[in-house]
Amino acid sequence: MKDNDRQTRSYLMQLFEQHGFNPRSDLGQNFLIDLNIIDYVVNHGHIQPKDIVLEVGTGTGGMTTFMAQRAKHVVTVEYDQNMHTLSSEAIQNYHNITLLNCDALKNKNSLSPIVLSAIQEQLQANPGSHLKLVANLPYNIATPIVSNLVASDLPWDRMVVTIQYELGLKMSCKPSGSNYGALSVWLQSQCFVKLLKKLGPTVFWPRPKVDSAIVQLTPNPPLKNTIRDRAFFQDFLRRMFQHRRKLMRSTLVGMYSKQLSKSEVDAILLEHGLIKEKPRAEELGVSDLIQLANSFHEQVMQNTNVETKPEQTDLV
Repeated sequence: MKDNDRQTRSYLMQLFEQHGFNPRSDLGQNFLIDLNIIDYVVNHGHIQPKDIVLEVGTGTGGMTTFMAQRAKHVVTVEYDQNMHTLSSEAIQNYHNITLLNCDALKNKNSLSPIVLSAIQEQLQANPGSHLKLVANLPYNIATPIVSNLVASDLPWDRMVVTIQYELGLKMSCKPSGSNYGALSVWLQSQCFVKLLKKLGPTVFWPRPKVDSAIVQLTPNPPLKNTIRDRAFFQDFLRRMFQHRRKLMRSTLVGMYSKQLSKSEVDAILLEHGLIKEKPRAEELGVSDLIQLANSFHEQVMQNTNVETKPEQTDLV
């Protein structure tokens, strides 16, 4: 049997029956059973012989072993003990796979130190290698996995993930769109985000109740380098889009009431030509929001004369 044939519906049903347990909906366990889609995801990962691949949601290990045939090393993370047992059997003949049985997240704002350590170990052992995230992500952790990897300083150069379709729309949405928000801007300020394919429930087992999507992210260093303080920018976006339909001036006056006067807020908005139009956050493009956040960061720093390090926050 080929490794990726382990992902067929009949094989998985038989495997689960033999071991006496079922997929867990509370962990978002929906396995890809369309081999063409598995090929599509892995192929768009552009996995090269020197690459270090991160997979979150090992499942039964079918896609893991498929990627290990192409990559230098695969670091794969499985939270569920039952799935860890199954995937351990699947990968036993591979020496370039690190299988971790842990939560991929320390909390919603940071990746697990165990996962980070395993990645760093492989990057250091293989100079010149690149990191890629290629995974069928569990729905319930997809946003923090992608967002926190973008926020990290890890040398990733591609992500290809299956996620809930609605989340894919949020990640790739443009200004004034109904799905445009803090997450859209945060990712697009540092990445090129492309929704590659919409997936119906039938390509998964068990079938989810919603559509899914394959999304690709690649770095955009020139735009990312225009952000003066990423922690400040992330906090800026979260608070701005909490009141997405509120006039931006009112939101900003409230956000920085302890650091800036109303006249200072107005001066910044006037500098950016945002007084007469009275825009809302959802109407501004990514570059405009970066420059606006930079101006607020500069003024806040001048007023406080201390380095501000806002708490990293969830962008859902």
